[in-house]
Amino acid sequence: MLDTLPYRAFFQFEFPIRHVPKPPRMTGDIRAWPRACRVPPLVSVERHAEPVADVFFAWSDEGFHAAFDVHRSGPPRCDLVHWWKQDGLRLCIDTRDARDNKRATRFCHFFYLLPVGGGRDKRSPVVGLHRMSRAKEPPPEIDLSQVKVHSRCDRRGYTLETTIPATCLHGWDPAEHPRIGIFYKVRDTVRGDQHLTVNDELGWNVDPSTWATGVLVR
Repeated sequence: MLDTLPYRAFFQFEFPIRHVPKPPRMTGDIRAWPRACRVPPLVSVERHAEPVADVFFAWSDEGFHAAFDVHRSGPPRCDLVHWWKQDGLRLCIDTRDARDNKRATRFCHFFYLLPVGGGRDKRSPVVGLHRMSRAKEPPPEIDLSQVKVHSRCDRRGYTLETTIPATCLHGWDPAEHPRIGIFYKVRDTVRGDQHLTVNDELGWNVDPSTWATGVLVR
């Protein structure tokens, strides 16, 4: 039984999330992101595992910023209705980092991001909000139109960048609460999925204690 568990399930991870003076320009060029903002590729802890994507996190006075550079052969395939079935990203943020909570609180936010599927031509990126399973209480309603998202697709995969403003993150307070819970999942139908910490079988979408801790540093 233990042999089937990911090695990362036996650890609690913590890493810094760097402050940037102003929000990164969302151009689709990941090279513009500071290397210090790259998230440690924790998937490399697993035997014979290779990262599917390079991931970057940062924060500013405006809010939280993330970028994903997904390496795959061919453009992504997304389903706007059944968003969890095809290619896309999950980004979870707990503004209180309650590592002992086995169920989500009103400070836990679950965003899903699709590189394509929106707009009249179905080529625009999409951002949505999903309620976590068995949550004690959902976060307050937000205006998702305030979330900025940009994507660029080509034959080698896609990049997706997003800025989630502080007004869309209930409890966001870097000065008083610099430690946040953080999780991402890259859903890829070609190369397989990449999770920051545990996989689907261990219930990251139910249990925020399985997420990593991000420390908002200047």
